[in-house]
Amino acid sequence: MLLSFRVANVRSFRDEQEVLLVAQAADDTRWVRDVQLEAGQGLAVYPLIGVFGANASGKSNLLIALYEMRQAVLRSYADWASRPGVPREVFNLDPEAASRVSFFEIDFIESGVRYTYGFELSAERVEGEWLHAYPRGHRQVWLDRDASRARQFEFPSERLRDRAQLVRLTRPDALFLSVAGASNHPQLGPLFAWFRRNLLWASPDKNLRIREDFTRQELRGVKRDRIEALLRVADLGIQRIELVDPHDTSTEQEVRLWHAGSHGDSYPVAWEDESFGTRSWFALLGPALIALDEGRVLLIDELDASLHPRFAAEVIRLFQDPEVNTRGGQLIFTSHDVTVLGAQPGDRLLDPGQVWLVEKDKSGASSLFPLTDAQPRPGEDLLVSYLAGRFGGVPALSEGQIGRRLRALRGAEGAA
Repeated sequence: MLLSFRVANVRSFRDEQEVLLVAQAADDTRWVRDVQLEAGQGLAVYPLIGVFGANASGKSNLLIALYEMRQAVLRSYADWASRPGVPREVFNLDPEAASRVSFFEIDFIESGVRYTYGFELSAERVEGEWLHAYPRGHRQVWLDRDASRARQFEFPSERLRDRAQLVRLTRPDALFLSVAGASNHPQLGPLFAWFRRNLLWASPDKNLRIREDFTRQELRGVKRDRIEALLRVADLGIQRIELVDPHDTSTEQEVRLWHAGSHGDSYPVAWEDESFGTRSWFALLGPALIALDEGRVLLIDELDASLHPRFAAEVIRLFQDPEVNTRGGQLIFTSHDVTVLGAQPGDRLLDPGQVWLVEKDKSGASSLFPLTDAQPRPGEDLLVSYLAGRFGGVPALSEGQIGRRLRALRGAEGAA
């Protein structure tokens, strides 16, 4: 379960920014879950958060940064040795950013224990890496790595076994946790596996076919009935799903969707002729059910890009519903569709603490903040207030501004 994420000097995030899934004391906590830790402590954690903001404000960059942290953990040991330098994307609107480190840190729960893990990357090496565990509610420093020290690796709590062997295997451009995961280390292997299982990425324009294939695979397992039911209930005109024998060489299709005809019958539609909305909903079902069934963290960029607002709202309800989301699955999504904010408290799909806003300053740097920072009034219409710009995170664009600009330019062209 994800608790928080911090990032700096990555893509549009120049300065350190933090997003929290732990509810704060002042938040409306209608949707919060009480998570019990092994030490007997409890945390109030949200099953999802939504990130809103103007175009090019940095919403997608937050999810990309999370996914890039995951990829660094999974691949640095095996893949980075074959390329020059360390792969990273720094804040590119400041020439000094290339000389500064990129910072990633995450708080998460694995097997009832809270962990804090992070690292700093320069262009050539891992500059720092740290891992803190809280098995009894008190911090234990399992790893403290600093490339500027003569003794780069320190293990203050001495909790980790086989430390010397892992240190010998860790290259300057590889993460210690990556090495431990590749070595199936008994203590760190489960933390490496947390990154492998979580922070699953769904983007409407980048991996649609991959997610379609994933849902097709799930159709051949125990999730078939639920996937078929969710396709039918979405009112897409789908009557049934036909699974094609994978050994049938007469067709490349593995799945046919049969749609209702005008005379009470049904007809199959070629996959390439299905609407983008239908394919997007189909592609989302496999990852969403995996996250719900196995308690994983799912990242969805532009939830509203190819789905009707009512579909997007249903995805949110799935993760908010404790009777559906019984394993602690979590969702972080970006969206332009502010209708999911709801007008009055009783209509809201999200608590104010689940709404995060992103905006860019004049230098092009993104800042990230929760709606609760704006202190919305009890009973305030969040949708109206957001669109009016009271909370920030909206384009600096007045009504009719684009048309006025075009008319002025046309007049200037005519006078030339």
